[in-house]
Amino acid sequence: MITRHNLAEQLREYQVRSKHDWASASFFSSTSNFTSSRVDIVIFVIWELVILAFLVFSGVSLYFRHVRLAFVLLCVTLLLLLCMKVTKQIRLARKKKRRMLLPLSM
Repeated sequence: MITRHNLAEQLREYQVRSKHDWASASFFSSTSNFTSSRVDIVIFVIWELVILAFLVFSGVSLYFRHVRLAFVLLCVTLLLLLCMKVTKQIRLARKKKRRMLLPLSM
């Protein structure tokens, strides 16, 4: 049952969440205009640094003619990139779901 207390609590949470509007610092992101928290930005920047490091290491291993190692590193990089995209979609879906919990009159 929806009570005034629950509605007031949801409204407070919504206001706290909407207060933190930062642009995403994501380099690999195709959509950087969604609202995210600092934690989300830090997590995705760390993901991107790890992906960049794997790409650099695969290039270095190709330079030293270690083709198998370069191939493995590229596969890991693509897997990490895919995981990052899926994680971002899941977080966006959760945020949209939380926003829909509030009544439209608020």
